[in-house]
Amino acid sequence: MKTGILSLLPLASLTLATLPVLAAESDIPRTASGRPDLSGNYDISTLTPVQRNPEFGDRRVFTAAEAEAIAHNAEVLTTTRSQDSDPNRDAPPAGANVGGYNFFWLDRGTAAAVIDGEYRTSILIDPADGRFPPLSEQGRERRAGLYPFSKKNTGTAWWLDRELGPYDGPETMSIADRCIYSQEATMPVLPKAYNNLKTIVQTESHIVINIEWMHHARIIRMSSEHLPAGITSRSGDSIGWWDGDTLVVDTTNFREESWLTTTLFGEPSPPAGLHVIERFTRTDDDTLLYQFTVESPDFEAPFSGEYPWPQTTSKSYEFACHEGNYAMGNMLRGARTLEKQASGQTP
Repeated sequence: MKTGILSLLPLASLTLATLPVLAAESDIPRTASGRPDLSGNYDISTLTPVQRNPEFGDRRVFTAAEAEAIAHNAEVLTTTRSQDSDPNRDAPPAGANVGGYNFFWLDRGTAAAVIDGEYRTSILIDPADGRFPPLSEQGRERRAGLYPFSKKNTGTAWWLDRELGPYDGPETMSIADRCIYSQEATMPVLPKAYNNLKTIVQTESHIVINIEWMHHARIIRMSSEHLPAGITSRSGDSIGWWDGDTLVVDTTNFREESWLTTTLFGEPSPPAGLHVIERFTRTDDDTLLYQFTVESPDFEAPFSGEYPWPQTTSKSYEFACHEGNYAMGNMLRGARTLEKQASGQTP
């Protein structure tokens, strides 16, 4: 079973074979059975974007000077935008950006990701331009009827000509708005604006990765077979095995749902047929190299990425998503107000 799965990996995943020089066996913590001990908390925040800025083309690495400038600019921006908000400020103009969090709440990292002493320009490494492949016809069709997660605020009820609007009720809003689940934080695991600490708990039979954004625990069964194809879930069915000192995780059985709104990265629910391979390798006493390859019928080709997970003594902070709590009522009340204005009624 395991050999068969590995033999089906796409050519894109072969880019992951260019591994950094790994630590000697004696340099990494191990379990009583001799396996690498992956347990602990990891801070995956990084200034390296998931997709590469197109101006860099196929250039995979920042110069040291570029990386230093990026870190400096991020520090200045964080300091500037972490100031207290003025409680006496005026409301923004109608249709303007109402703003979100100030930077006190954000966790964007302090430096670009480093692999083999090189500062990476993107987490994606295949395709060579460090960007997602073009959408397939299926991918375009699945996104055509969805509302974007982020849309310019026009100050109007722009959805009135739709049979089903994004603010008709809580159930018509995306599960990301409702703080139920976030695909791009879970499978594969990618850094977000905050809550970037991931916790790994390891036993001989199971490995659990706690994804505090949005409070989801991924359970990986070791030395197991996949569940029958008809048994699906949002985060799929994950099985794992050891390839030498590397943990390999294979995930299938994703549930395809009709989410009305795309997520932050423009993704709808996972498509049927999605297949994700992940590799976790200790490169030293306190760092994991995380690598992934995604085969999705929504894209014309597979794509792969990699970045380090530094271990940390920091503790995971609760993801208390208030968009799905206090803000939900305000979003719906705001929508009703705009609808009344559009019909000539007094709000």
